[in-house]
Amino acid sequence: MALIFHTSEPKALLKSFEEKIDQDEPKGQIRTWKKTKKGNFTHTSEQWGSKAFFRPKVGADRLIFNMIPLVGGKRISVEEYAFYHGHLTETFIVHFDSKFTKATSTAKPTDNDLMKSDK
Repeated sequence: MALIFHTSEPKALLKSFEEKIDQDEPKGQIRTWKKTKKGNFTHTSEQWGSKAFFRPKVGADRLIFNMIPLVGGKRISVEEYAFYHGHLTETFIVHFDSKFTKATSTAKPTDNDLMKSDK
């Protein structure tokens, strides 16, 4: 259940996402996502916050977000998967549409997704 943004500058795209989350100026700020101390991202809403996390990975021509659950958490549901992937895709289209060419979501877990916490 990976979300992949195809881009010629994956490091710059990730940095732009982080900067929009951290910026103080309200205009253009991303308030629906937050970065954890471990460098993962989760949604901030009351209903969906901390249900799952995205772990970013920079590839040669892509920025990949693999889904991981809360430590000790339950298996990620299809609804949670759909919300997280859909909302992150929306966020990137709204804020970074000129910085990537396409976004791809996998329907099933990939080798780098942790769909149930081992702890």
